[in-house]
Amino acid sequence: MTTGPISDRDAMVAHMAPILDDQSYCFLVITPDIAPTAIGAAIGTFREDEGVTAIVPEAVARELGDESAAFARITLTVHSSLTGFGLTAAVASALAEHGIACNVVAAYHHDHAFVPTERGDQALAILKDLQRSTAQG
Repeated sequence: MTTGPISDRDAMVAHMAPILDDQSYCFLVITPDIAPTAIGAAIGTFREDEGVTAIVPEAVARELGDESAAFARITLTVHSSLTGFGLTAAVASALAEHGIACNVVAAYHHDHAFVPTERGDQALAILKDLQRSTAQG
């Protein structure tokens, strides 16, 4: 049985079922010389006034000569509503309490939390604890 997106904050957190991706990613500013490779490998892009940012696998970023910070991606597998509120705040707050930076990207079906690669396992454990405690109410 398929259900629609969830918009209630507690229900989103209780059902977020976070999964840590095996790959690490980097956020790159796209320049004309790297555009074909970076855009082709990107799992997400965003256009800002200053330019286009692409989220690419770390290996691609390194091939392109980029040495920026790498991030682990934790996918919150709950189908969260785009009009729901509180999931990002709950996730970011839980991680912030442990000094973990978090960049959240929302897509149509799921939210994705990007945390420093070296803290990925710890962040996943924190989010699973948050899910459990919310589900138990």
